[in-house]
Amino acid sequence: MKTPTSLEDLIKSLRCLPGVGPRSAQRMAYHLLQRDHAGAQRLASSLSHVLEHIRHCEKCNNFTEEMVCELCRSQRRDAGLLCVVEMPADLIMMEQAHCYKGMYFVLMGRLSPLDGVGPKEIHLDRLLKRAQDGVVQEVVLATNFTVEGEATAHYISELLHARGMRVTRIARGLPVGGELEHVDSGTLAQAVMERREI
Repeated sequence: MKTPTSLEDLIKSLRCLPGVGPRSAQRMAYHLLQRDHAGAQRLASSLSHVLEHIRHCEKCNNFTEEMVCELCRSQRRDAGLLCVVEMPADLIMMEQAHCYKGMYFVLMGRLSPLDGVGPKEIHLDRLLKRAQDGVVQEVVLATNFTVEGEATAHYISELLHARGMRVTRIARGLPVGGELEHVDSGTLAQAVMERREI
């Protein structure tokens, strides 16, 4: 028996989500149709609303409903500090840690030539313009400690150093409350190399 075309389209659409394969997409589609019509309606409405109203902030490139997001409009932030993160989720984590009070720039990705992600795709032209606005004194690179994240941080630091900008990188090391016997050797080695005086 052939699946109705509209149902097949829904299953294919759900597969665009990360980590969702053909079987998961099929289960989700059937769940929405069999057990949660109201949830399906809310999902459709939310997606429609988001696609119509969400844009990138002109300053930090994060998602917002306004031209400039609330965080970028805040007078309580240190405009001389600019933290570069890969994704909006990284910005949220930085904010939840209550350890940083400057501004942000969200790349919306990281350099990955094998995946076709180059400087243009992560908005480096906008980052350079923002970093050289005459207000920013220091750029803090907070990309992830993956191969791509490290390559992105290195590339950005080279571009900014060439323009006379002060660039720092968040530190790596042992987690708070962690025990040495449970830490991987790479993290431990990095913590030893980046040790500081007390």
